[in-house]
Amino acid sequence: MKRRVFILALAFSMQQACAPVAVARQADALRSAHPYAPYVTDAARRFDIPEAWIWAVMRVESNGDVRAISSAGAMGLMQIMPATWASLRARHRLGHDPYDPRDNIMAGAAYLRAMWDRYGNVAAMLAAYNAGPGRMDDYMSRGRSLPAETHAYLAKLAPIIGGASDPQLRAPAPPDPFAWHRAALFTARAGDSPTAMETTPVRTDAGRPANNLFVPLSRQRQP
Repeated sequence: MKRRVFILALAFSMQQACAPVAVARQADALRSAHPYAPYVTDAARRFDIPEAWIWAVMRVESNGDVRAISSAGAMGLMQIMPATWASLRARHRLGHDPYDPRDNIMAGAAYLRAMWDRYGNVAAMLAAYNAGPGRMDDYMSRGRSLPAETHAYLAKLAPIIGGASDPQLRAPAPPDPFAWHRAALFTARAGDSPTAMETTPVRTDAGRPANNLFVPLSRQRQP
């Protein structure tokens, strides 16, 4: 099982190798007011995960479309499946509307935290968010291949899962308004190899995008 996690992490780290490290120095300069920022902050604090994880998943899942619905029925900003929504809503006392931005973000953050607690590995957490923990467990224990869609999903997120960034370094915002999603937002545990994907959550809102972050893109099935 550990070998399969390593293989997944290695593939993920190869994707991220091309991400420009300099962008990490610009993350703070990209912070700005955003309609969902208070909800992301609240969710990150409640579930003790980085805000950057929420922003990144939101962008890839729905591109900021609060009414997004996938062909499989996943709903809202964080693309929560109906059964998952029902469970999370009951457990965390959320509202009745799965498309409500605050509650949808809260549910997505809760699910990310659950997957983090289950795997303790960012690549595995994100793969499970997309394909489901059952499929991820099959991959880890029996070598069942992950869906091509999940590999594509990880490839989209790979640029944001970079190496450690120096919080003391600051630079003006680049002209690219989407450069925030290529910033290195996760730091490895001490003693891990440079390619290891097992990381410790770091509370930060450095991944917060500007108001005009989200643009239309084609939808894939999201969990």
